[in-house]
Amino acid sequence: MKIDWAALGSVFGASLIVTVALVGLFTLGIVGLSKRESASTQGNSATLAVTGAYACFAACAAAVTYGIYLIVA
Repeated sequence: MKIDWAALGSVFGASLIVTVALVGLFTLGIVGLSKRESASTQGNSATLAVTGAYACFAACAAAVTYGIYLIVA
């Protein structure tokens, strides 16, 4: 049995990049929701922050769903 180390390394690199991107997106969503909390205590509207947070969460869900699709298919 021969292991293709270059292919294994590229899969590891791609998965690392995608993982960091998903964590970053989820973090942006959390930050957007925290902006809503701080804006509500000040009496301001945070519609843009909440919309951005929901968009980040939707992008995370879509990426996870696509990853599951790739595994199953």
